[in-house]
Amino acid sequence: MTIAREFNFDGLVGPSHNYAGLSFGNVASFSNVKSASNPKQAALQGLAKMRTLAARGFAQAVMPPQLRPDFPMLRAIGFGGSDADVLAAACKAAPVILACAYSAAPMWTANAATVSPSADSADGRVHFTAANLNNKLHRAHEHRQSARSLRAIFGDAAHFSVHDALPSTPAFGDEGAANHTRLGNSHGAAGVELFVYGRVEFDPAAPAPRRYPARQTLEASQAVARLHGLDARRTVFAAQNPDVIDQGVFHNDVIAVGNGNVLFYHEQAFADEAGTLAALGAALETVEAALVPLRVASADVPVADAVASYLFNSQLLTKPDGAMALVIPHECRENAAVARYLDGLTGAAGPIDELIEFDLRQSMRNGGGPACLRLRVALTDTEARAMHKGVLMTEELYARLVDWVERFYRDRLAPADLADPQLARECAAAAEALERILGLPGLYRFD
Repeated sequence: MTIAREFNFDGLVGPSHNYAGLSFGNVASFSNVKSASNPKQAALQGLAKMRTLAARGFAQAVMPPQLRPDFPMLRAIGFGGSDADVLAAACKAAPVILACAYSAAPMWTANAATVSPSADSADGRVHFTAANLNNKLHRAHEHRQSARSLRAIFGDAAHFSVHDALPSTPAFGDEGAANHTRLGNSHGAAGVELFVYGRVEFDPAAPAPRRYPARQTLEASQAVARLHGLDARRTVFAAQNPDVIDQGVFHNDVIAVGNGNVLFYHEQAFADEAGTLAALGAALETVEAALVPLRVASADVPVADAVASYLFNSQLLTKPDGAMALVIPHECRENAAVARYLDGLTGAAGPIDELIEFDLRQSMRNGGGPACLRLRVALTDTEARAMHKGVLMTEELYARLVDWVERFYRDRLAPADLADPQLARECAAAAEALERILGLPGLYRFD
């Protein structure tokens, strides 16, 4: 059996991190709309998580932020003149669109792409498909830089294939790895890939949420599976429960997370819980694995508490001894129902024997927890050697990035600050310096 490790690529929070409340359906994002953010603290909180997990022996890397503001988008919709003119005109005529152009949402790299390891793909390469994120204006332009960053890091075509985003149409609404997980015995052996969708474009009779939009379509999930050359026997498509979407579960990773052969999920996560578990169990049998469902009942943790605490938007990581650790945000301890559940979780004879807690409050206030911040990439030793090494988290890189944040980031950013041309200059200078730190020259220069 081929040996492989899971690398977590955490999004580095960008210097324009702000609370604009742009993500309808994301309760936390809407709850903090127009309050002042702290970009410096946000970036340092994320870096602290990366450093701690790397020190624990987990394979950890950095995904660079995207350049903001998105001047090409602003110019494409009619704002012209100098950069300062563009900002002033957008602020006056369309402040919400200006906020979209400044969004630092690429920090949530679970939405950057869907990833299939080489053990699952027909051609034996690691496949990435950049997510089009076409449900929200502030994220719909991310895929271009996401694909560019992925190709810069995973540029060896002998080992990696980076696909452009699916067509940007409602039929192919794709939110990336936030609606995808992989189950199996190991990262180096064939596994089962689970795609969770919220609606079916070409079946108007299929259940759909009524209050909030379903962002992932079945058609998009099927297209990604085809692009990655996945075996139909080891690919499962499951419908998300439309009722929980209407309660703020905008992505499946807000209500379920998988690792190894363990699926940690809320009883209301799927439209057909029994059918989903049966399909996963049958698929796992083809790779000689047995599903271990870890079900959380509504009586123990109501959906509202799961959303408020982001219990399921935690990272489920396999430790060197084979046991699993659950990486949780502080908010899980601040919610009474979730705290009670967690107190009994590690004491039971289950697969999770440790909780690792982090302060990610800046990200949480904007609607993203530990799992949102990372993109999981399983790599063999050969593939790991073939990728760009400058993004791997080390003590040296951590120190350089902390210094970079201290130099370029503001500790307070209010909505009115987005019209300040100096902020745009600071973001550009930070991006230029980051290219040198990560050894990725030209990362932000488009032809």
